[in-house]
Amino acid sequence: MTNTWMNDPAIAHIDKTKLEFLQALVFESQSMKKEQMLPFLMAVAKRGQDNHITFTNEEIDTIIDTIKKYSTPEELARIDKMLKLRKK
Repeated sequence: MTNTWMNDPAIAHIDKTKLEFLQALVFESQSMKKEQMLPFLMAVAKRGQDNHITFTNEEIDTIIDTIKKYSTPEELARIDKMLKLRKK
């Protein structure tokens, strides 16, 4: 996935620092296996806390919907896996 999603008008109201944080995470997670995702997501949460980066539920939903518009089928599958882990 390229960073084209970051220019989508749907997320124009979200702080660019937050979007850049997410973009870095997307690239970091691209080659991870399923068993690596939970520890990765926990580390991401810690990194976000350390940098005082938080998202509202509305921001999260908008970002996910936007990223999905620009994702390949493989990326969509990975996003769905991450979302399932997030709900646990």
